[in-house]
Amino acid sequence: MAFSTSSKMNKAVKQQYMDLPQGDKVQAMYIWIDGTGEGLRCKSRTLDSEPKSIEELPEWNFDGSSTYQAEGSNSDMYLIPKAMFRDPFRKDPNKLVLCEVLKYNRKPAETNLRHTCEKIMSMVTDQHPWFGMEQEYTLLGMDGHPFGWPTNGYPGPQGPYYCGVGADKAYGRDIVEAHYRACLYAGVLICGTNAEVMPSQWEFQVGPCEGIDMGDHLWLSRFILHRVCEDFGVVVSFDPKPMTGNWNGAGCHTNFSTKNMREDGGLSHIEEAIERLGKRHQYHIRVYDPKGGRDNARRLTGRHETSSINDFSAGVANRGASIRIPRAVGQEKRGYFEDRRPAANCDPYAVTEAIIRTCLLNEEGEEPKEYK
Repeated sequence: MAFSTSSKMNKAVKQQYMDLPQGDKVQAMYIWIDGTGEGLRCKSRTLDSEPKSIEELPEWNFDGSSTYQAEGSNSDMYLIPKAMFRDPFRKDPNKLVLCEVLKYNRKPAETNLRHTCEKIMSMVTDQHPWFGMEQEYTLLGMDGHPFGWPTNGYPGPQGPYYCGVGADKAYGRDIVEAHYRACLYAGVLICGTNAEVMPSQWEFQVGPCEGIDMGDHLWLSRFILHRVCEDFGVVVSFDPKPMTGNWNGAGCHTNFSTKNMREDGGLSHIEEAIERLGKRHQYHIRVYDPKGGRDNARRLTGRHETSSINDFSAGVANRGASIRIPRAVGQEKRGYFEDRRPAANCDPYAVTEAIIRTCLLNEEGEEPKEYK
């Protein structure tokens, strides 16, 4: 198994420096989504005091020509702080700062999907939309081979790995535990974790989050996972189908409810929303992965606990359907539903915005409206 060179450096030596007092200064790590729509970038600056709110954080800038976001002749991009978390790597009083990216003309960058998402969410605050996203991912060695798999072969077939325990079943639990605790420290609303069906594949869940918070918390949890994996010398992949063949892919199942759905008789509101989703299946497929459905096509085959990418379906407790209504929801006639179509590498801002547009704003057709 190939580990990164930096992970083999003496961490005890580094800790000597991390234990030094930092005076009254604060380190703020600014984080943003790059031009791929999937990658995250970060850089740090010193603040004179601990910020108590987003408003106290200064705007910043970066070289967009090095992040697939601008030409070298006009490369400055703006970083606009939008969400602040505690820093589990440098610890208090230091901060992680999730930012939006604006171009030189102060318009949102092409991969800044948060900007419109926030506008859409502001239109439905009275309905209190809650989301919970189940982020699946795969651990890889530096050679791109799944972590813990035989160098020139495959582990035993799927079956014993889902929620498994034991060295021959759970590959990489140290990373999972470190990530879980780091998210809790940061203030991310992580609510659980488990080993997945394919060995070296895991899942964590974030939520319930209301409105724009869902995208903020999921992106920040992804950043923390990348950073934890960096320390351990392995790589995290959000590819929807990292291994071809008889192996499960990786999704980001999205649970959704409104105030009406959660109250008595809410099942009728759930069924109405599902009917609307069925009429816009292709629109949702297009926004549920960064490549307009091409990544998800490798995963949504109708096998390995997925629906077909070409067909829309819904059912109670059916993990082979596009939309699953949990059995307890069917019995209690209220609660939430699960959209199983989003890919592991989806942009949560795009996913949550699309659900609101279809289910609550009653949009029809394949092209979303522009909201100024």
